[in-house]
Amino acid sequence: MSAEFGGRSGRQGKLSQWLRGRRPKQVPADGDREALLLAAAEAGLPLAPAAHPSGYRCSCDRVGCPTPARHPVSFAWQTQSTTDRGQIERWARHQPQANFITATGMVHDVLDVPLDAGREALGRLVEAGVEVGPVAESDDGRMLFFTLTRGTPEDEDEWWPCELDCHPETMDEHPGLRWHCRGSYVLVPPARLPGDDDPSVHWVRGPEHPLPDPLSLLEYLTDACARYAGEHTGPAEAAWPLRH
Repeated sequence: MSAEFGGRSGRQGKLSQWLRGRRPKQVPADGDREALLLAAAEAGLPLAPAAHPSGYRCSCDRVGCPTPARHPVSFAWQTQSTTDRGQIERWARHQPQANFITATGMVHDVLDVPLDAGREALGRLVEAGVEVGPVAESDDGRMLFFTLTRGTPEDEDEWWPCELDCHPETMDEHPGLRWHCRGSYVLVPPARLPGDDDPSVHWVRGPEHPLPDPLSLLEYLTDACARYAGEHTGPAEAAWPLRH
């Protein structure tokens, strides 16, 4: 795969225009928080309440929270996560400032990559005619590709726990691709990060897009991450997927 699409050719501008114009019309605007959450739940993404910004800090009571506004509020978030419309409506209305996470490894996984690498890979996937499912961007420099899970819910012994994501402050140690599966979570749009009044996590492609097999995206994402790691950190091994 050529590297020209990712950074220095005139096609980068076309890709940026495409990204800005591709938010599906069926998806509610970012301001319609409850409708966006319900759309995610209707697509099968199990949701649970998360912390929210309190100024430049986190709403939780942890001193020096390492992941402000990015984590669930309950230790029982895995069993609490649900697609039940009534429960999500109650949470959204009773906790109007709360972010929400979606638990991965039950219905879906998430391939989480640096934003520049993700944009490059997304353009290449579209050019190649590969089916791409929901995609979200985060203002902290990440792009999230939502896929079918590779877990096996019928067989608990084959599910891989995602211990690293229980300690998400280690993200800086793994700047490449992270594969969120069993035991992990990501913020679901719309979500705000500290210091932002507008949603910091938003859909590029909404949840009405069918979830693809992650393996159909993996080569494009690892290829883009390898170039990203080579340009920003030197060794390309940081781009290899970290399966949790």
